[in-house]
Formats: sequence, structure tokens, C-alpha cells
Amino acid sequence: MTETFRPESDTQVAELLSWALAEEQPVEVIGRGSKRKLGRVTQAAHSLDLSALSGITLYEPEELVLQARAGTSLAEIQAAIAEKKQELAFEPCDLGPLLGGEEGQASIGGVLACNLSGPRRIKAGAARDHFLGASAYSGRGTLFKTGGRVVKNVTGYDLCKVLAGSYGTLAVMTDVTVKVLPVPEKTRTVLVRGLDDAAGLLAMTRALTSSHEVSAAAHLPQVIAACSGVGYVRDSDGGVAAIRVEGPAGSVAHRCQALRDLLADLGSTEELHSHNSNSFWREVRDIKPFVGDERAVWRISVAPQAGPAVAAAITAQVAAEHFFDWGGGLLLLATPAEGDCAAAVIRSAIAAAGGGHATLLRAPDNLRAGIEVFQPQDPAMAALSHRVKEAFDPVGILNPGRMRAGS
Repeated sequence: MTETFRPESDTQVAELLSWALAEEQPVEVIGRGSKRKLGRVTQAAHSLDLSALSGITLYEPEELVLQARAGTSLAEIQAAIAEKKQELAFEPCDLGPLLGGEEGQASIGGVLACNLSGPRRIKAGAARDHFLGASAYSGRGTLFKTGGRVVKNVTGYDLCKVLAGSYGTLAVMTDVTVKVLPVPEKTRTVLVRGLDDAAGLLAMTRALTSSHEVSAAAHLPQVIAACSGVGYVRDSDGGVAAIRVEGPAGSVAHRCQALRDLLADLGSTEELHSHNSNSFWREVRDIKPFVGDERAVWRISVAPQAGPAVAAAITAQVAAEHFFDWGGGLLLLATPAEGDCAAAVIRSAIAAAGGGHATLLRAPDNLRAGIEVFQPQDPAMAALSHRVKEAFDPVGILNPGRMRAGS
């Protein structure tokens, strides 16, 4: 019989894991369920729902640190720190709508467990770089704590780096500590319009290698730009490269003008100010162009200079739409959801470009169960991953099959 457990305390988490371990009953670990369809189909009859472990337990704006229960909604945390004009600088994406759910339901524990990072990753780093500490229970039912309240407060192994990106397969986090940073005084985005992929990459490269402290760079082909809710983007005659600049008002104005001068030979330029700029980057962050349809969605990480060639190689063989983030290093791709032919084409294109990683973000259950959702590992890395899994969860009770078949 399938059952969902909603523990309200750490003690209840420990008791449930002790039962699961003794009975060898695998459990699906979820925060608030917004990313339940991310990854492979979990092979577990029971669910461990952490949504009742909710609430901010410590917030020290002057120290730039926040601690919360793992099931706390990301929306609650963002609202609390916004009052102090602070933010999570890694700009976590909200994949709820993309995966068929509601907006604003992500949990802070789930965001960190999946290491979800948005457009500012190229400047501020990934979620794991802002993950300071955690209290968690391993698959052995043992409580452990890692990290602390400052970046340098780490002795021994920095297990936050291991937990980030583990998709709940190693431990059940009950408390997490993260770094927060001040919200920039001003945000503007320079648009260069009428560009194909190659010219878009050139615009992003010029901007990122300049001295103008770019905090995000994306390129949208015309078919994707036409879906934007921002008029200057939607009405572009061709693809659009977008370059974000943040900081003090005077500095932002100066840098935007310098970027427009630097990129003027590539196409017509426009400038998005605070509201439109923020709206546009939320669209990129949350992969809004692919929300609301039934296609499979892939997240492909490659060397930035290889992005257009990888996209061209894939779209020459598969009906697909795409756009770029992270200065060209992140390719978001939508493909038909029927069959698994796209997977082989994508993996082949990545290999031909010198390597990279492709993750299937959204697909029907039968497709997620039938192919490698995450990039296949080489034998040495696969052996290391297996040893780490055994060390944390020797019986395999935590999210079995979520990342790889049989583990």
C-alpha cells in the first residue's frame, strides 16, 4: 500500500528512516513536490514529504546569512529577504510551471538538493557556492551536520558540495543555511537585435570579455524571442542577444552605454530598465518559452563557443527549438516527446563538440524511465558515485532510481 509520510519534527524523520531501513522500504523524498517530475521516475512505494518542516529559523541581514527548515517555500524566503533589500544571488529558477505544477511552490531544500541556478551563475556561482550548512539524516538513519554560518566554517569534508546536486539520493535534509547578498541598486539589460546564433554568441563573448561586469548573457532566436512578454524582445526582427548589467545607478548607466557602443556594429540596440529587465530574466530563468506545451525539454551544458554548433547539429536531425543562457554555455532545447531518438542525437552532438552534459528536464514518465536522464558517467566517475551512494545509503532507501537505474 502506497503511503505519504509528512513528519513534523526531526525525531519523526529519524523514526521514519529507521523503519524504512529496517523494513528495506524505499521512500521518495520530496520537499514540496514542485520538482517531482525532474529526474528519472523514482522506484519507491512510499513518499517522505518534508513540507511540514517549514519556517525561517534564523536570519541575520547584517551577517548575510539565513537558516531555514528544508521544506520552507522559496517564495517565503525571497519575500523575507526582499524586505531587507537582499536576495539569493544564485537566482534559483522555479521549474514548477515547466513541470506542470504551480508557480512559487519550490522548497529551499529542493532547490539546493537539485543545485538549481539561474542566469547570474556566470558571475555569482552556482547554488552550491551559496550553501553554507545543513542538518541531515543519511540513509543509515544517522543525523549529521555539515558546514556552518560562514563560508570558511568548514572542517573535514564539505558535505554541502556533495548534497547539492544529489537529488535527495544521499540524505534527507531538515535544516539548511544559505548566504544572502544585497540586491543591486539598479538593473538594466542591453539588447542587440536581429542576430543569428553565431552573431548572438559574438555579442555575448564581447560583452563578457569586456571590463563592464556583465551579470548575465543570453541569446534567443527569433522564434523564441517572439514569445516574450517584453515588447522590445518580442518585436525584434530576428534573434536577440541580452546583456545584463547591475550595480550603482551611475555605473550601470555608463556601462550600458559602453556596451551599446561596443556592440552597435552587430545590430540595432535597445535598453531594458528595471521592470522590463527583471521580467525578461525571469522568463529566461524559469524557461518560460517552453512552459505550457508537451515537448521534452533538455538542459545542455557545453563550452560557450561550441553552443551554436551543438544547436545546429541537433536541429539538423530533430525538430527542435532552443535558446542560450550563461553566455552560450547553457543550451535549453525543446524536442518532440515521442520516442527517444533525440537523446542519441543530443549525446552525439555533445561528444562531437568536445564534451558536455545533457539533462532531460521534462518528459513523459515512459521516456524518463527508458533513457538516461542525466549525462552518462565514465567508468571511473560511475564507480566513485556508487561508492558515495553506498557510504550514505547502503540499502538504497532514498529516492532509488532518481538519478540512475538501480541506485
